[in-house]
Amino acid sequence: MNILFLTMSKFRDINESGIYTDLMRRFRKDGHEVYVVTPCERRDGKPTSVFENDGVHILSVKTLNVQKTNVIEKGVGQVLLEPLYQRAINKYFKGIRFDIILYSTPPITFNKVIKNCRKQNPKALTYLMLKDIFPQNAVDIGMLSTTGMKGFLYRSFRKKEKELYQISDYVGCMSPANVRYVLEHNPDVDASKVELCPNSYDVPQEKEDKRPDSRREILEKYQLPIDKPIFIYGGNLGKPQGIPFLIDCLEANKDRADCHFVVVGDGFDYPRLEKWYRENQPIAVSLFKRLPKADYDKLADACDVGLIFLDHRFTIPNFPSRLLPYLMGKKPVIACTDPHCDTGTIAQANGFGLYCESNSVEAFTSAVNTMLLADREDMGNKAYQFFLDNYTVEHTYNAIMKHL
Repeated sequence: MNILFLTMSKFRDINESGIYTDLMRRFRKDGHEVYVVTPCERRDGKPTSVFENDGVHILSVKTLNVQKTNVIEKGVGQVLLEPLYQRAINKYFKGIRFDIILYSTPPITFNKVIKNCRKQNPKALTYLMLKDIFPQNAVDIGMLSTTGMKGFLYRSFRKKEKELYQISDYVGCMSPANVRYVLEHNPDVDASKVELCPNSYDVPQEKEDKRPDSRREILEKYQLPIDKPIFIYGGNLGKPQGIPFLIDCLEANKDRADCHFVVVGDGFDYPRLEKWYRENQPIAVSLFKRLPKADYDKLADACDVGLIFLDHRFTIPNFPSRLLPYLMGKKPVIACTDPHCDTGTIAQANGFGLYCESNSVEAFTSAVNTMLLADREDMGNKAYQFFLDNYTVEHTYNAIMKHL
């Protein structure tokens, strides 16, 4: 079959690890022809092009900057994705009848592209992998509102969101809370087409380096303590992560002698975090701006506990993709989130983590204290088993393919 995947994520090397690359390789493994449409941002300075990467056809479409840029360019860029993608598909994938049309949010602006692709094959399966409940998430953290000029934008985006649900044969959600939210806030959507389709990765291969001193070498490289449990947060440092609260938590624990905190990442609020770090020089905290993936993976592997932060204002149930690498690395987690997110409750119920709301520094500190006394090795083993039972690429692939 011919598989089309529309995404705002960058695809360059199909063999890199990622929730989308791993899934596309799984389709390729079963002999399907895989076609990916991905942005080539203005900052890259390259024209639209199509190329084949290890058996996968990748159409790289020149766009505005749609990630890690100002709100205006990001918004305009996402709106323009639709006509740019449509024009490129018409030119480079002309005449191809797609049997499965996959797409993920963000963005919610692929409606016309999906409809036009389906005209070539009315029997094609259209499947939305819902990763981002927009525009409500933007309202929650103050980027949009339901009144005024921003209210006009909200209503426009909300209309597109509703249409996206309607034209999708199935809506795959990341967690049970996601499923409930979509159905509760969109009563016109047929409940039978909303289901669980989780984020997923390939089962990791055993690491070759088994030397007992490898962890020591990595920690010494980054001037981290070798005799204390290390808590790590890695990933985006933007508004959704609630960086002001993260700073408050670090401030309250900055002089601890029984553990250490590592923050690695970049994003809109990184300068704010960096300013706090520079002014306070905390004993128990280390901060690193984004590291190359291979280096970050080694550092994360050398740490003991994974941290997850989400802004407490969210009313939509996010399910952070950051969770999965922690589980794959046999790391227990502390999920510090809004009460609508079910990441923490799932972790706690299955014995691989702790949950606290992201509006109480005292609750976070208490969770850290509890984790220091816990059997972290046992929790880590439960984390890995939960990954195997729920979040491998087979789970996502089967969720889609069962409909054919």
